[in-house]
Amino acid sequence: MAPHASLGLDIGSTTVKAVVLEGETVRHSAYRRHNADVRGELRSLLEEIAPLFPDRQFRVAVTGSAGLSIAELLGVDFVQEVIAATAAIERFVPEADVVIELGGEDAKITYLHPTPEQRMNGTCAGGTGAFIDQMATLLHTDAKGLDDLAAQYQHLYPIASRCGVFAKSDLQPLLNQGAAHTDLAASVFSAVATQTIAGLACGRPIRGNLVFLGGPLHFLPQLRKAYERALAGQVTSFATPENAQLYVALGAALSAIDPPIGDRNAAGHAEFHTPDDLLRRLRPVVTIPLSRHRLRPLFTDDERAAFDTRHAQARVEQVGFTEANGPLFLGMDAGSTTFKAVLLNSDDQLVFSRYESSNDPVSAAIATLREIYAQLPASAYLARACVTGYGEGLIRAALRIDDGEIETMAHYRAANHLSPGVTSVIDIGGQVLGHGEGGDAVENLGGVGGERCRHTERGGQEQQLAGHVA
Repeated sequence: MAPHASLGLDIGSTTVKAVVLEGETVRHSAYRRHNADVRGELRSLLEEIAPLFPDRQFRVAVTGSAGLSIAELLGVDFVQEVIAATAAIERFVPEADVVIELGGEDAKITYLHPTPEQRMNGTCAGGTGAFIDQMATLLHTDAKGLDDLAAQYQHLYPIASRCGVFAKSDLQPLLNQGAAHTDLAASVFSAVATQTIAGLACGRPIRGNLVFLGGPLHFLPQLRKAYERALAGQVTSFATPENAQLYVALGAALSAIDPPIGDRNAAGHAEFHTPDDLLRRLRPVVTIPLSRHRLRPLFTDDERAAFDTRHAQARVEQVGFTEANGPLFLGMDAGSTTFKAVLLNSDDQLVFSRYESSNDPVSAAIATLREIYAQLPASAYLARACVTGYGEGLIRAALRIDDGEIETMAHYRAANHLSPGVTSVIDIGGQVLGHGEGGDAVENLGGVGGERCRHTERGGQEQQLAGHVA
């Protein structure tokens, strides 16, 4: 008689996993991103399983952070994910003392010995797979590319990981200053390891045999090395079991084999389901009714026209290079994520402008100067240049720019030129939220609750306050 077959489904925040189990043998497994279409990807997965096991019935259990509603829709059992992972570890890696698991948007530490304890961070995606994806995008790669870069690192930088905003505030200046992408990739992984250890262990030692689970730790060897560096001297051994990315689904399948008495039918037997049964329950479309109470439009027709008319008054007159004559003045803003440049003549007319995404302000400045000199007529010359922004010091040193200015003062000068007597300026940049009133300029660097706060009075005095600002 064939052993009972079970199907474990792990519906995570970013991926769907499935394991078909016969006894303790994995007959089929799948791991894929659902891209926010959980039901569509799950249907695809079940359609893949159905022809592999024709006429076969399964006991089914669902787990995962997004699995409860799916379990209710399918009419099958739901198993909490930490319990599912622990069941798989106790069955297949009984020597484990501590388990660290990273998912798409959560992290977990499970202590098995000497005292069982489970800790999970499910309220913030800091230091998880989604965080790694976000940082990889900042370095113009993906998670696998980030791992390849980290393998070649030479130096580690301190990077915040409890929030993507803070991490970007640390990474962006390093990028603008020319830090090697290899070093930044390894620093991101070290930040993830530190976040897990500090945020979940909270002082309880991680000792003995440590097991890594979850997609990020399974697919990214350099991420595992970051944990090994952080826990060197404390842990006896590190292990990543085969199919570590599937262990939560595997635990769900184990739980489905022998469900609690309360989950059995009237005859005392666990319910069995075919993939076709599950597919039929997934097909109905559930329509979520829209609320009748809607916000007022930002503009009515008349208000939009008045807004456009008012803002059209504050504009800079533009001329081309063909009309340029005499001295020209270059202003560059090397921001956290973009590079901007303008060229004005002595009548404050705009001769040239540039706006581009860039993590290499020096290269962007050089390209801008080359473009200007290529079009500059004989009757005009570049008289003076000034730079502001994150990359101010780097560009001044590299290109010997005449002047540098604090962003807030540069912004105030421009605003006051366009709207004399301006009383308030609000600036939202790539990593900066700035606000100035009454001629003063206040800049909060690093987004909400950023890394630095800078207050600049009209006279040009600057005060920097270190530490996080609430």
